[in-house]
Amino acid sequence: MTKTELSRFPRLVVLLSLIVAVALPSLAAAADPVPARVSGDFASAIVIDVNTGMILEAHREHERRPPASMLKMMTELVVLERVEAGALTLDDFVIVSANAAKVGGSQVYLKDGERFAVRDLLMALAIHSANDAATALAEHVAGSTAAFVELMNAKARDLHMNNTEFQSVHGLPPARGQRSDISTAYDMTLLARELLKHPEALEWGSMAEAPFRDGTFMLHNPNRLLGRFKGLDGLKTGYTRAAGFCVTATAEQNGQRLLSVVMGCSSNNMRASETSRLLTMAFNMFEPVKIIDGPGDALPQLLAVRNGKVKSVPVTYGESLTVSVPRGRRGELVIEREVPRQATAPLAAGAEVGRALVKLGDRLLGSVPIVTMQEAPRGNWFHRLVH
Repeated sequence: MTKTELSRFPRLVVLLSLIVAVALPSLAAAADPVPARVSGDFASAIVIDVNTGMILEAHREHERRPPASMLKMMTELVVLERVEAGALTLDDFVIVSANAAKVGGSQVYLKDGERFAVRDLLMALAIHSANDAATALAEHVAGSTAAFVELMNAKARDLHMNNTEFQSVHGLPPARGQRSDISTAYDMTLLARELLKHPEALEWGSMAEAPFRDGTFMLHNPNRLLGRFKGLDGLKTGYTRAAGFCVTATAEQNGQRLLSVVMGCSSNNMRASETSRLLTMAFNMFEPVKIIDGPGDALPQLLAVRNGKVKSVPVTYGESLTVSVPRGRRGELVIEREVPRQATAPLAAGAEVGRALVKLGDRLLGSVPIVTMQEAPRGNWFHRLVH
């Protein structure tokens, strides 16, 4: 392992300024950049940096609780992934079943036999949190809601949502004899980060309202922070008596995108105010710092190649990386490069051969691959003899 201070970048100046204290001690004075343990009118909460997944603030983030309608993010994700894979399109028509038409709670009053485009039902789900739209989409994709729930849980396992188990496609309270949907604030961030890879999610999540059924019905977003909190453009609210008021929210300011989850708030107003407080705190306490520019100049060390036509190949960083750093501590960042002494041919150009880890103290803030800059074909007996 090679450990190098940021020798390839301009010397980072330590900012000698006090961080605004908002109900918490300054993280800049902490010995290690551990997440701030926050408290408030919620059962659990978390704020992360979307780019790296780094936890900035948290409170009982692994406590298992009903997610209510926030689980519709998974319903939306599964459908959008089917669209991305070409298994269906946003313009495909869904025929509403009698089962979907009778689902209660928040709804757009679908009728048995009606036809709607996938796009329209996804908008009804994402903006209006329509339970009937979620059911109709699930039945269209998987044939039944039970089969679709299996897809949801399979995706949850893929995302390492280890404390999550879905029982429904909408998050309504379970009927007698049924089990409740269960997740955590941390698992919701894993789901939301994946959903944010689809631009439609932000497009719909940022809409305060939109027309439905040819404009005869208006979709209304229950997220009160839309248009009121700077840069906030999503993502999904939820409420049941057992879950309390919940919301997964995301906002971008000055190129830094953060994601928060609060679960178990006492009211709609508290859900909005606690989310605003947590995001404001995180934006104030952390700053985005671009550490790695991405593929470009070769790193100082060459990678030795065994059994190749060439003796060694140059390597570079495979991606750019921007991390959230407690204000005033950017000068403490360190890059650790994990690259083997030797690799065996053949190697393709752009092959990942190691990782670059960006750390602040003992805490990993992010990482990028280290890749080859040219190919290294397998050599013949003469090359092996010479090298």
